[in-house]
Amino acid sequence: MKMVWSPESALEAYIDTVKSCGNFQEPTGAELISAMAAGWNAQLIVETWRYGGATTTSTGLSVATLHTGGRHICVVPDEKTSSEYTKAIEQTGHQAEVIVGQPETAMAAIEGVDFMVVDCCLKDFMRVLKAAKLSNRGAVLICKNANTAAARDFRWRSVLGWKFPIVRTALLPVGKGLNIAYIGDTCENN
Repeated sequence: MKMVWSPESALEAYIDTVKSCGNFQEPTGAELISAMAAGWNAQLIVETWRYGGATTTSTGLSVATLHTGGRHICVVPDEKTSSEYTKAIEQTGHQAEVIVGQPETAMAAIEGVDFMVVDCCLKDFMRVLKAAKLSNRGAVLICKNANTAAARDFRWRSVLGWKFPIVRTALLPVGKGLNIAYIGDTCENN
């Protein structure tokens, strides 16, 4: 089964994220990310979060799960970060499952990821992407803060190799940059 786009779900998630974030002036990447997750009917959404980071993307991903019925997992490196994240996301009225551990190790334990958001400001963000166990129906991978120095030389093929069919990539000037890859399904009987 392939990922199928639903413009209705995308629109609803976009509007609900704008309302949840209370940002009616200038959109951030959270609205786009939420619309993409809901539009692709993501069932397992995973994100990484760093201490002191904004929770708008997390809010958008939580909103998307309300439209898809999927799960939203946030991977944080330690208890201090977990506590801050949980407190911040609860203040928005949303929630996510939180896994504490080094992101690369935690990703190895999560199977069937079909939507993933990784912060390029994380020291080992490329290793986190490599460790992801993607869904065989396809996946959408997003690197946020893609216009930072750490992400300057980033290439999807160097992370994913040839084991996944990269259908399309885009680098968007949204927020501090979104580098997006759409991975095709890996089912043998398409």
